[in-house]
Amino acid sequence: MSKACEWLCFPKATYYRLKQGPKERKRYYSARCLRPDERQDVLDLFHEDRFLDLPPAQVYTRLLDEDRYIASERTMYRILSDNHEVNERRRLRRHPQYKKPELLATGPNQLWSWDLTRLRGPHKLEYYQLYVMLDVYSRYVVGWMLTYKESAELAKNFIEETCRSQGISHHSLTIHADRGPSMRSKTVADLYAHLGVTKSHSRPRVSNDNPYSESHFKTMKYCLTYPNRFGSFEDANSFCRDFFSWYNYEHYHSGIKMLTPADVHNGLGESILLCRANTKLMAFERHGERFVNGPPRPEKLDHEVWINPPKARKIDINEQNQEVKVKKTNKTIKTNKKN
Repeated sequence: MSKACEWLCFPKATYYRLKQGPKERKRYYSARCLRPDERQDVLDLFHEDRFLDLPPAQVYTRLLDEDRYIASERTMYRILSDNHEVNERRRLRRHPQYKKPELLATGPNQLWSWDLTRLRGPHKLEYYQLYVMLDVYSRYVVGWMLTYKESAELAKNFIEETCRSQGISHHSLTIHADRGPSMRSKTVADLYAHLGVTKSHSRPRVSNDNPYSESHFKTMKYCLTYPNRFGSFEDANSFCRDFFSWYNYEHYHSGIKMLTPADVHNGLGESILLCRANTKLMAFERHGERFVNGPPRPEKLDHEVWINPPKARKIDINEQNQEVKVKKTNKTIKTNKKN
């Protein structure tokens, strides 16, 4: 048996344990728990007509007023739960399960994300609407527009003009947005069909499905030059023009290896990272003792940028054990051949 278990890569102790069969375990009850007949009395009490629609807290209190004590309130809940009699009986709204959008970009102008935010005007309850279209792969702002109000017609003109300026061809672009009224309007949907653009929307009440646009707005509103209120529409427009120029061509983005979005969008990211690596190698040749982890290696851009990357498939334990057995048997066969 030992030789057979060794060849099969099967634990010998497991074999003998399975051979004995399952052991019967005695369940020990506390001396404080209710007897089966007492538990049945609690159930019968809740099945009475006067207690049929009352929760345990109400029943427990009414019994105390009647000078009766059968069990604690928590014990009542426990007995009802063991008998599957603790359920929600009110008519509650059940939200359906929406499919999670899983979008992939391997280069510029493949996946765009757009959203709009409000900028405070000079007076209370006065706002300007800022539309921003962002390339997910390069984080490059491909288009923006500042308006006095939000409407589907303005959104249509904004998307159409941005696609024309970037030279987008049919069936080559996916545009992702949340579920705002302008994003889900029929006007924008007809434009997508006309341009051959694939549309994608976030799930309801899930802000994580549009993370790149949300992160971009945070970068803008946490900027040191961002004011509490804008003095006029022209003031807000001037700020946006300067900010997006700085963001695209001067801002070193942490999500793209500290490169500017314009460099990644124009395909210059790999060459810049290689030049940085050469500079660090020259410093390593001069003072190698200062590099504790050895010679520096060139960084590489992420060639796959996801919105909600798919989760790895869970491997069954039996499949994993079979793979381990196959590897072990292959090792034993190789050692036998060497011998």
